[in-house]
Amino acid sequence: MIEPHVPAPPGSPPSWGGPCGSGGSGGSSGPEAPARLPVRPAVGRFLVLAGVFVCAACGLVYELELVALASYLIGDSVTQASVVLSVMVFAMGIGSLAAKRLRGLAAAGFGALEAVLALVGGSSAMVLYAVFAWTGGWGGLWADGPRVLLVAFSLAIGVLIGAEVPLLMELIQRVRRQDPGGAVADLFAADYVGALVGGLAFPFVLLPFLGQLTGALLTGTVNAVVGAALVLGLFRRDLTRRARWLLLTANAVVLALLATATVLADDFERAARQAVYGQDVRVAVRTDVQEVVLTGDTDGRPLDLFLDGRLRVRGSDERRYHEALVHPAMNGPHARVLVLGGGDGLAVREVLRHPGVRRVDVVELDPQLARLARQDPGLSTLNEHAYGDARVHVAPGDAFHRLRSAPSAAYDVVISDLPDPSVTASTKLYSQEFYGLLRRVLAPDGRLVVHAGPVSAAPRAFWTVDATLRAAGLRTVAYRVAADDPGAAASHNGPASGNGSAADVGTASGPAPGPAPEPEPAPDRTTAALGAPRGWGFLLAARTAPTLRLDPAAPRPRTLTPDFLARDARDAARTRIPGLPPSTLVHPRY
Repeated sequence: MIEPHVPAPPGSPPSWGGPCGSGGSGGSSGPEAPARLPVRPAVGRFLVLAGVFVCAACGLVYELELVALASYLIGDSVTQASVVLSVMVFAMGIGSLAAKRLRGLAAAGFGALEAVLALVGGSSAMVLYAVFAWTGGWGGLWADGPRVLLVAFSLAIGVLIGAEVPLLMELIQRVRRQDPGGAVADLFAADYVGALVGGLAFPFVLLPFLGQLTGALLTGTVNAVVGAALVLGLFRRDLTRRARWLLLTANAVVLALLATATVLADDFERAARQAVYGQDVRVAVRTDVQEVVLTGDTDGRPLDLFLDGRLRVRGSDERRYHEALVHPAMNGPHARVLVLGGGDGLAVREVLRHPGVRRVDVVELDPQLARLARQDPGLSTLNEHAYGDARVHVAPGDAFHRLRSAPSAAYDVVISDLPDPSVTASTKLYSQEFYGLLRRVLAPDGRLVVHAGPVSAAPRAFWTVDATLRAAGLRTVAYRVAADDPGAAASHNGPASGNGSAADVGTASGPAPGPAPEPEPAPDRTTAALGAPRGWGFLLAARTAPTLRLDPAAPRPRTLTPDFLARDARDAARTRIPGLPPSTLVHPRY
């Protein structure tokens, strides 16, 4: 893809980048003349390499921004990262080949290239988020449109980044001729160091301090300024007067567009957030881990909790989920309880209903979510001020890391209130190694309950969790609970007649405001909209075969009865897929 200059035979006149000396730019004295620089060649070479450094940093920020935004909006970070990076690398090769035709106009071509790259890369996050917000998410007519747009941005940015390399090779050789190997080494050294800086700046500076939208726009601005300064400052004598004015005008337009978008970024984000979540957004904060949004809890509307754009708690049906998650596991000794995840405090609320609980440890990756659950009036009311109980202790951090240092037989009950295993970040928390750690911290007669995703929508993933628990030396019993089941609304008066199966039935109360469901099972524990998985699957595990019952000494749940629980277990058992291999850290199977 790169065609470095070949040293001229002895006795021939020196070559300075071939036709780049003139190439129609009108400023050089001949096709083999070096660029007429306003500075010494050594300074000029340094400036070109500095430009390579900055452009490489900006290019990597564009890549990482697309990966992060795609993972946030679409989910499944491994797939999105693979698509973006593979498409972009492929496109870089295409761009390098295409740029061979521009080598005769290296200076003007590079200046125009950076202006386009700055506009496309800088605006990509805003355009993608706008499509996500104002087309009803990623479903319906636009089920494939946003993904196509993601690929299109990856292709466009990759082509433009790839085209930089041959043009920069021409420019650096025109500043001061050197052997091709040395020129390539210098160019790539500056490129790789710039990529390192861009790669570190994105997660540690741009994302936490500026956010994805403003961070991308600022990167585009830097890209345009550096590209224009390099060409108009260092190689301006190689350009015609008309070319200089065209390049200056194009960059001024790009900078004006990026500056306008930056000024409007906050208003745009608020409007997009309302388009996604509805008009009654009460709280919207970006923690160190995720975006947390609370809606509702006004005018009689139930409170909803969104994490990274996905509905995780819906006030109208969260009690069915949390009662089904907690109460069967609490049948037996339960003085010491460990809750993994559950930073909203709703699982802890159900744990504290049981007499005899002495200590509840909550391991939550996002301590700011737990703080919000303690301080926000709506969310703290929903969890009945669970974090105000002296028995509750929050330990921020990764559950895998915490369990490795936990003492053996430390807990009577472990409640795994985590996203579905289909979420890449959660895969290790559904592995055989992780369940081995959980088995070690369980008391001999302790119980573990795992939220394993929707049974009917993703039966293979659900029963893979079951096979993984069994491979870790635990015995299991499966059950599933429907969301918005009208029969369950009869509370503890018994199942209503004529309801049929409790699994994945019932009429939803209407779409919750928020992203439309994805074709694949959404990594939520809610029924976000019509067509989403209408139930949750759970696995109760212990060293010996567990019994699926409710604690007779505890207050009766509002939505769960022994009859419903027995029926839910029968329904789940009928979906069993035998013979599935367990999932491990080195061989995830979700």
